[in-house]
Amino acid sequence: MTPTSATPLIPPVLAEVVRSGFVEGRHRGSLVLLGADGEVELALGDVAAPVFPRSTNKPMQAAAVLRAGLDLSGERLALAAASHSGETFHRDLVLKMLAEHGLTADELQCPPDLPLDPVEAETYLAAGAVRDRVTMNCSGKHTAMLAVCDLNGWDKETYLDPAHPLQRLVHEVIEEAAGERVAAVGTDGCGAPLMAISLTGLARAYRHFVLAAPGTAERRVADAMRAHPEYVAGTRRPDTWLMRELPGTLSKMGAEAVQAVALADGRALAFKIDDGSTRVLGPVLSRALTRAGVETPLLARLAEAPLHGGGAPVGGIRAAF
Repeated sequence: MTPTSATPLIPPVLAEVVRSGFVEGRHRGSLVLLGADGEVELALGDVAAPVFPRSTNKPMQAAAVLRAGLDLSGERLALAAASHSGETFHRDLVLKMLAEHGLTADELQCPPDLPLDPVEAETYLAAGAVRDRVTMNCSGKHTAMLAVCDLNGWDKETYLDPAHPLQRLVHEVIEEAAGERVAAVGTDGCGAPLMAISLTGLARAYRHFVLAAPGTAERRVADAMRAHPEYVAGTRRPDTWLMRELPGTLSKMGAEAVQAVALADGRALAFKIDDGSTRVLGPVLSRALTRAGVETPLLARLAEAPLHGGGAPVGGIRAAF
């Protein structure tokens, strides 16, 4: 059948699941790579179609909080843009930030959760702890949102309403950074409004943040994230490794297997795995960075996604582009 404008584009295979030398599964998705000049150098799949960027939107949400007047910097600003692992130092800083702004954990409207990091979750549960709003990976963002509402006299009860002044500002920042209109508004896993943009727009947004003028809200967020990557993710997370070991890089993953990265010179990429499987993020990210011309031993570490049988490695997930 000859494709027409009405025929849905079948996304290409970005990763293969290989067990005992046999390809037992495939993960499809779309990926875009921008050169240092901002032009598209590689487009796989439909990179102009809107997607929900999930937590890759967090730098834009943090920039909106700064634009609204909240004075955050350092680890606190990094945590405001984080999907943190729920490690002790993450939880402690959330509690400290709440106290600094005269807030309580009961005011957070993110749902109670366990630590995002599975190793930390085991330790947390073994200590007898239970699901908690502070432990939820978006609690830093919600703390910053509540604090800026309190600063501006905005209603804290409705801070997650898309019509709230803060969320209208987030909408504006996302459109400005992405260079396109928000295509749809939904609700993220943490309850915050979620703005859909294209993968190309998402890559442009990250490029915009790393190239923004010093002192701007966007550059302040990028600088804080890059200086304190362990607060953006955690001690055992690829975003942390990448920002720590590749100077000037801004990296953030999102739920449903979304990833965005910008390098210091303006090269940027964004991709989404259609089935939402986060197990392929590392191999696909490693190959995408290789295609972007990045050379670092870290790429081999990112690409590691072993499969086991009987407790021993019997295969792995590999990029297929």
